[in-house]
Amino acid sequence: MSGEEQLRELRFTVSGRVTRPRSEVYEAVADPEQLSRYFTTGGAQGRLEMGAVVTWDFHDFPGRFPVTVVEADPPRRLVIRWAGQAASDASGQTTTTFGFEPIDDGARTLVTITESSWQPTEAGAKSAFGNCEGWTGMLAALKVWLEHGINLREGFYA
Repeated sequence: MSGEEQLRELRFTVSGRVTRPRSEVYEAVADPEQLSRYFTTGGAQGRLEMGAVVTWDFHDFPGRFPVTVVEADPPRRLVIRWAGQAASDASGQTTTTFGFEPIDDGARTLVTITESSWQPTEAGAKSAFGNCEGWTGMLAALKVWLEHGINLREGFYA
């Protein structure tokens, strides 16, 4: 970055590999019943489909969070928007993109999660770092759930 450029927003990307076919991994994120078993400890309501507004609840952050699906391209990509503290977007929301790429002749899936739209401030950094931790935990929980049937988050946060 040159001295004249300014940081306009904070964003991050995390990724992990899951030993399952892409369609199965995509479905584990899009299907509220599966998502509730390993990630949304308080439950997920509604399937991640184009234009849907669903809710996610977490025991460690009680209260239903509305999540808007702005893109659904099974089994390749999901894009959601939801409220974020210190978001740089005028709507007060961040954008999260899930990418699902087949690797090893389709035997495994590379899952990439990018979230953006935080203010380049101390408050924005705190929110972005917190969500980065959350999505990294989600990837680990997704892997352990799909590969071994274990809920990694159970008892982890509370």
